[in-house]
Amino acid sequence: MKLGANSVLFGGHSMETAFKYLALAGYDGIEISAIDGMSQHLVVDQWQELVPEIKRLSKEYGLELLAIENPSQDPVRKEKEFQAAVELGIPIVNCGPGGKTGDEATFQQSVDSIGKLCQMAERYGVTLCVKAHVGAAIYNTPTTLRLMEAITSPAFGVDMDPSHIYRAGEDPVEAIKAVVHRVKHVHIRDCKGRQMNPGKPEMQANGRGDINLLGYVAALHAAGYTGPLNLEVIGAKSYDVTQCAVIAAESRGHMQACLQACGAR
Repeated sequence: MKLGANSVLFGGHSMETAFKYLALAGYDGIEISAIDGMSQHLVVDQWQELVPEIKRLSKEYGLELLAIENPSQDPVRKEKEFQAAVELGIPIVNCGPGGKTGDEATFQQSVDSIGKLCQMAERYGVTLCVKAHVGAAIYNTPTTLRLMEAITSPAFGVDMDPSHIYRAGEDPVEAIKAVVHRVKHVHIRDCKGRQMNPGKPEMQANGRGDINLLGYVAALHAAGYTGPLNLEVIGAKSYDVTQCAVIAAESRGHMQACLQACGAR
């Protein structure tokens, strides 16, 4: 598994700051945030101007470009993200599931939308990953399994985030076992309690919450997963660099310990 982090943790700072401190913390790679309102890193409408700088930062700081994330399913926007991914050699683009929990009509809309985006992803030779998300149409393991059954495209992958599964009232360790054969990306963070939001950024640091992340990583390893394991901490846009760096370093240490404990490193 490749240890990475989403640059959204450093959303209040420059993209170079994210690269610098994630490299100092010992990460293998980085997921570039294109999340509106949370960061100004990969601004999708300016992707062509930003590609040379991202390539420079990747080379200078020795961080592999692991993924791009933006929750939107807008096809015009997603095509630009796919184009940026191709130019940067990034294999995975992550998006949100859309829709509303318990609303069958929006569930079907999400399936149809994701299916069309996967067809576009196939043309570009990249993988579109979607994760269960609290409050969305796909929010737990049963709805993820339904999505997996409906989308047969080879360009589709499950993005599994234990904090959302935990907040859906499930055991993430058991949940990952049910879907791991289609998992191509993992967002990881901790969570204290099962409330709607993941809590303060520092409490999303791996090891701070209630989730059995060691068991989760061990289940991934046992299934042969070798893809990205990207920390995704949100809500830190107002945090100073030191606070963000501490969260990154603490989480990376926990992730490394989990990999060592299960024999993955």
